[in-house]
Amino acid sequence: MKFNRKTIISIFLMFLFGGSIFLTAADILLRPRQQTEVEIIVMETSLGPIEIELNRAKAPITVENFVKYVEDGYYDGLCFHRIIRGFMIQGGGLDSTGEYRETRDPIAIESQNGLKNVRGAIAMARSSDPNSATSQFFINTVNNDNLDYPSFDGYGYTVFGLVISGMEVVDAIEAVATDARDTPYGAMSDWPIEDIIIISAYMKTE
Repeated sequence: MKFNRKTIISIFLMFLFGGSIFLTAADILLRPRQQTEVEIIVMETSLGPIEIELNRAKAPITVENFVKYVEDGYYDGLCFHRIIRGFMIQGGGLDSTGEYRETRDPIAIESQNGLKNVRGAIAMARSSDPNSATSQFFINTVNNDNLDYPSFDGYGYTVFGLVISGMEVVDAIEAVATDARDTPYGAMSDWPIEDIIIISAYMKTE
């Protein structure tokens, strides 16, 4: 069978572009998938549920750490142990007897990610060491600009998500009466008189 010049060129182009399409499709299939899905944590508390949307794009280390604790069931049964009106509610480290739960290693601070400690924002609690955050977190009940990077110590506090549902529960927790509580580690101030328990924390699935 003879092919004229036009037919040969057509066949060549068909294979050329066909191969390009195949390579493009293969590239798309093999390309690492980027994190685009929304990640939401549901925190069932003794005063009601709180839903928190995590921001992995801005705080990848912190979100990964927090999600691991959630998936391990670490927060289940712990309490909000430090509540200060007009400031924040803090939990994720102690049970109602004042006992600490063993944590994983501390993580690196990510406070320079541009996220702010606005009302409803969740951030990591830490000691004076900027890279000491483990499991404890706090939810801002007002705009706490003084906690944003660089803050008063040159580091600030890492925000990694925002309450998207249940802010009325956060406000109810903030409003409870508090006092000092004797714990195995000594007296702790700003502890709710009636315990506020995290019944469970889990990833929300559609």
